[in-house]
Amino acid sequence: HVSIGRIWQSFGLKPHRTETYKLSPDPLLIEKVRDIVGLYLNPPDRALVLCVDEKPQIQALNRTQPILPMRPGLPARRTHDYKRNGTTSLFAALEVTTGRVHGQCFPRHTHVEFLAFLKSIARKYPKREIHVICDNYGTHKHPRVKSWIRRHPRFHLHFIPTSSSWVNMVERWFREITDKRIRRGVFRNVPELIAAIENGADTWHMPWHTIATNAQPRSIDDRPYRGLNAVVLALTAATNGWPSGTWATYRGWQRHGAQVRRGERATHVLLWKPARPATERDDSTNEPDDTDTSSAPRGR
Repeated sequence: HVSIGRIWQSFGLKPHRTETYKLSPDPLLIEKVRDIVGLYLNPPDRALVLCVDEKPQIQALNRTQPILPMRPGLPARRTHDYKRNGTTSLFAALEVTTGRVHGQCFPRHTHVEFLAFLKSIARKYPKREIHVICDNYGTHKHPRVKSWIRRHPRFHLHFIPTSSSWVNMVERWFREITDKRIRRGVFRNVPELIAAIENGADTWHMPWHTIATNAQPRSIDDRPYRGLNAVVLALTAATNGWPSGTWATYRGWQRHGAQVRRGERATHVLLWKPARPATERDDSTNEPDDTDTSSAPRGR
């Protein structure tokens, strides 16, 4: 046994561990991934990109005995058995740009409920072009759904590749709602479960809502960044502790008269204080003057 263990260790073998994998058999895998990622990185102008999916058969579980709270040296404890009090199916639409979630629960998850959810999206976002990212579930391709899409040309369906749910960003929210609202919850009936899910939808935000600026990254021309660009800029600001959420390219800074190093593609606002012309300086005082070059717009 010692020799076998030494051989396993020398070759980095761990036979007690197993992992899963799945290769998509979709013949249009590359084309579909490019389509979806393109919507994330560069959403169409004045259009809304929604990641839509459903989480079916969520159980309202109640433990047979009260849950024991966490104590020093002891984790929270619960009984291994439970009582089922019904199920519900959650339909959710995640706004890629803002991170807001529009969710709705139904007793079933057929094409009828999916069509009703699409109609609720149409009412929530009137007169806007909507790009819907969804999987290849049969309810999404039902003839009645296709007929409704044809009658509403402002809706565009984009299907992810087969066996590639990781492409759909709403799956990340499903994990969040499962870990923080459903898995450890105690629900005596379905309405309590639905209330917990709806409260979780209201508290979910994308990264730029959790940093100090509490705002989506915007350009110096007061235009919000969209897609994954906004995520990257927000995380950069959070990592460096920068208090401002305003960014600009080199040319953008030039238009506003700022002095930055040539060749910088993007800079962050550290100080934005227009300087007075040199002719207006008051040389009679030794106090620091607002027209000092250190008060000019600076980037980092």
